[in-house]
Amino acid sequence: MTDRYLWDRTGDPDPEVQRLERMLGRLAHRGGALDLSSVPAPARPRWRGWMVGRLPGPAWAAAAAVAMVVGLGGLWLAVREPGGWEVTRLEGAPRVGAEAMGSTGRLPVGQWLETDAASRARIRVGRIGLVEIDPDTRVRLVDARRNDHRLALARGVLHALILAPPRRFFVETPSAVAVDLGCAYTLEVDASGSGLVTVMIGWASFERNGRESFIPAGARCATRPGLGPGTPYFADASAGLKNALAAFDLAAGRAEKSAGPLGVVLAEARREDALTLWHLLGRTAATERGKVYDRLASLVPPPPSVTREGVLVGDHVMIDRWWTELGFGGTQAWRKWKGKWPEVPRSVASQ
Repeated sequence: MTDRYLWDRTGDPDPEVQRLERMLGRLAHRGGALDLSSVPAPARPRWRGWMVGRLPGPAWAAAAAVAMVVGLGGLWLAVREPGGWEVTRLEGAPRVGAEAMGSTGRLPVGQWLETDAASRARIRVGRIGLVEIDPDTRVRLVDARRNDHRLALARGVLHALILAPPRRFFVETPSAVAVDLGCAYTLEVDASGSGLVTVMIGWASFERNGRESFIPAGARCATRPGLGPGTPYFADASAGLKNALAAFDLAAGRAEKSAGPLGVVLAEARREDALTLWHLLGRTAATERGKVYDRLASLVPPPPSVTREGVLVGDHVMIDRWWTELGFGGTQAWRKWKGKWPEVPRSVASQ
């Protein structure tokens, strides 16, 4: 993508930016009164300047559109959709169950929507958002309750735009659950069951068995069968950091295999990569955690109430206080969405 596209749309476009523009096009001004009857307002995201700065120009406009809807406040309605969700055919011949659908249809709870190599579809997620389904994708509607809008992505790619309070929309994958915290994101699942989420606006998380990764705009996170959510990273991090982080996650806590990759991650980390290092504080044994602490402290000094000794023994209160310094907002909002810390196994905390 060239800078010219960001200013006058005459340069080479980025496919993801174009996709986001299409999804948010229905919010564009058309010269008449704005119809918000089917666009409920989400909880207010707590944007920070350096996070928004990571978004390409058109995405800033998309973020502004979301902020506009958010600012109206109080219009979000969570209602039951007993007949399932509306589906629109975008290309080709998507199938609902065994039947090829027409231009529109319904996806009942428990039923699969499947696209072939030439098909695309759009799902209206109750009254809280839209999900576009790419070719060669298989997705099932798991639940359509007022506080639990839930899909299961078996394989393929979907693009979600959700305007609702946090934790209302979920996508199950073979190795983790993607949880919307008010955002736009792309979720991919390959034939092995491994997944990757890329967040364009707002926040999302990957969760499985008490393990959670928190992913802001501009960041990605992988998940793998048997391992669950990996460590999030910004998409523009160095190739060395991303490759080493994948090796660290695959080592699954085995010190003899994780020490080398961890060293590369720490050496390659920039100030922005504090997001990654903060997550590593809860994913390393005490001996490695000290190295993570030292590198993170050199990038983002901890507040006076956070001590090295406290972090090394896994003091969650201190680790939360340090989060506030990263530039993502206070821990009050974080804990409201994320919940309590999972207990650190004694075998890990004592290492």
